[in-house]
Amino acid sequence: MPSLRLPLRTGAVSALLPVCLAASFAGIPAMAQQSVTTQPADEVQAAEGQASPRGEPLELPETEVVASADASAGGLTEPYAGEQVARGGRVGILGNQDYMDTPFTSTAYTSQLIQDQPARSVSDIVQNDPSVRVARGFGNFQELYVVRGFPLFSDDISYNGLYGLLPRQYVAAEFIERAEVFRGASAFLNGAAPGSTGLGGTINLLPKRASNEPLTRLTVGAENGGQGMVAADIGRRLGPENRFGVRLNAAKRDGETTVEDEDRTLDMFALGLDYQGDRFRLSADVGHQYHFIDSPRPSVTPSGGIPSAPDSDDNFAQPWTYSKEKQTFGTFRAEYDFSDSITGWLAAGVRKGEEYNRLANPTYTGAGSTSSSLFENAREDDVSTGEIGLRGFAVTGTVSHQWVMSAAIFDSEERNAYATSDAFDGNLYYPIDVPRPPYATGPFASGGALSDPGVVGRTHTQSLAIADTLGFMDDRLLVTLGARRQGIESKSYDYNTGDRTAKDKRYETTPVAGVVYKLTDEVSVYANYIEGLAKGDTAPQTTTPPGGTETTVLNAGQALAPYVSKQTEIGVKYDGGNLGGSLAVFSTEKPFGVVTDRVFHEGGEQRNRGIELSMFGEPIYGVRLLGGVTLLDAKLNDTEYGINDGNHAIGVARTQANIGGEWDVPGLSGLTLTSRVVYTSSQYATMDNELEIPSWTRLDLGARYRMVIEDRDVTLRARLDNATGRDYWASTGGYPGSNYLVLGAPRTLSLSATVDF
Repeated sequence: MPSLRLPLRTGAVSALLPVCLAASFAGIPAMAQQSVTTQPADEVQAAEGQASPRGEPLELPETEVVASADASAGGLTEPYAGEQVARGGRVGILGNQDYMDTPFTSTAYTSQLIQDQPARSVSDIVQNDPSVRVARGFGNFQELYVVRGFPLFSDDISYNGLYGLLPRQYVAAEFIERAEVFRGASAFLNGAAPGSTGLGGTINLLPKRASNEPLTRLTVGAENGGQGMVAADIGRRLGPENRFGVRLNAAKRDGETTVEDEDRTLDMFALGLDYQGDRFRLSADVGHQYHFIDSPRPSVTPSGGIPSAPDSDDNFAQPWTYSKEKQTFGTFRAEYDFSDSITGWLAAGVRKGEEYNRLANPTYTGAGSTSSSLFENAREDDVSTGEIGLRGFAVTGTVSHQWVMSAAIFDSEERNAYATSDAFDGNLYYPIDVPRPPYATGPFASGGALSDPGVVGRTHTQSLAIADTLGFMDDRLLVTLGARRQGIESKSYDYNTGDRTAKDKRYETTPVAGVVYKLTDEVSVYANYIEGLAKGDTAPQTTTPPGGTETTVLNAGQALAPYVSKQTEIGVKYDGGNLGGSLAVFSTEKPFGVVTDRVFHEGGEQRNRGIELSMFGEPIYGVRLLGGVTLLDAKLNDTEYGINDGNHAIGVARTQANIGGEWDVPGLSGLTLTSRVVYTSSQYATMDNELEIPSWTRLDLGARYRMVIEDRDVTLRARLDNATGRDYWASTGGYPGSNYLVLGAPRTLSLSATVDF
């Protein structure tokens, strides 16, 4: 809900007032849902962009604001010119921040962009970001995002600020109001991600809320492979002063994709509720998703060199393979204004997930030949998480203070079982269907019972955080200082006996220091030091020194202490009103484990240094731009036996560039043409840098036409992904230490029609 339509009591025509009151963090009195006075619409527009002292109430013409994106007085941050991105977003426990006021870089992609492209999942949204590339999980079909060269599992993206609540493998776009991409380490801001990733950046998804205007929207669509979809989006505000909100989303997709013989089925349902009181605000969400892929095209592990990319619509999956997941979650968030300057909040959520996979991912052995084996697994997840905190505003002398303190907790239990088969041969370019092989026997061929998987892992995290943003020189200089004390406990259990095999519990304190100085109203410079935190690696069973023979690792199975990554960053931000952007220079260091004298210990380091340029906005009326360039130098140091020192990390492109454009065609009211070019340079597929996948460029085209039919808004959309039909390996690796290849999607034409009743 990027904006609310509000009737002016002066009798003027309706004006569009963006929801931009960051009251929950700035300490503005709790009056977002009460009557306040306003100016005429032209005076409000003239006042936009003018800075006001932080923490002072914003006086506007009298109107009623009864809707919010969340249980907060501020609601969503205001959309930027062009409405593809917002002016800012959630910066962890610091709350919503205008992008010019924060010493970090992030981009919040709006519901307008999600609808207009249109996006199917999180990966479609974040492919607009030059700092993000999409990969795949290890041995499965989980969406995985590489941010600033470091992996981010879909397990580790957050939903309304809480980890672990969303479906693991795939998140349908219909759940999402906004997708906020935060670039850089964030252990202080968000706490350590439970899946041990997120050292290069995080993604936070915002749920949908009912706006002031009643919404009844139906969308139908189809893809050229035979996939069809239908989605409904209904929102209403009810009760006295429209304080109660209900938003319902449901969608179904079914049919063959543009990959030959690959079928997908997706069912999703989401219900968002909210109450907006004078001092008390409450929101709640319930969601369910079922996702099934029949004969999913697998990843390919290179062993005999990098194979030429097969035709992008070919499928080398076995017909008996599939991936199935069912996820149900619920969450609530409450906020209460204890005074005009102190606000408290409480949030909690739970998720229950079930997955079943029957896969056969091939290993390429050369000359087109492959070797595959069946891998079957069943998984169940139970997750619970919560957070409580206080935010406030104060002034001491000439210094303003935006302070915050919070406590968070996370618990997860994973049940898993697996079975494998002996290997069978195949061919990458001329695939042959083979009968489903029998399960293999042996000590490591299977684990647990597929019909009743047992507990194999538990993770518990807890943390306390405190911070203060100090404002000097009438808030032209902002300094943020804080720290989070984080505890991480992990337990592992034997697949067959259920006996505990490992336990590790560690505490770390991760600080943050950031500064922003507003040179002018259009230009800010900033710098930050912040740390990331992740679970340590587990010692392998064996090691093979250069020129030697395989030997046993003496502390096999031992988990290392949590890894602390360190990030420094400086940059400049620009806000020209219609065009905005940022330029950042950063360095992030992540340790990893190595073996020395048969002992596994922390010793290696991946150091990612980069330059990141992003831009967005509507520089000319009817022309919108979105994109940027990221240059990365990801080097390995102190590697095992020193054999890979100075090499580049697997799966990290040295150059990533995106440029997307939209053009409202003059003289043809309602018609918009769109395009996006995505470039990714070559990526190394082995730590010794002997194997490398080529660079690739993808062109996406689109068009939409808006019209009114019998007083109903109708939008027709067409989208052509990979318009040139490029055959390419899109990524290598993603899971640490692995180098599997993922083939890029084929040329895909999507058509859809949306009607607002």
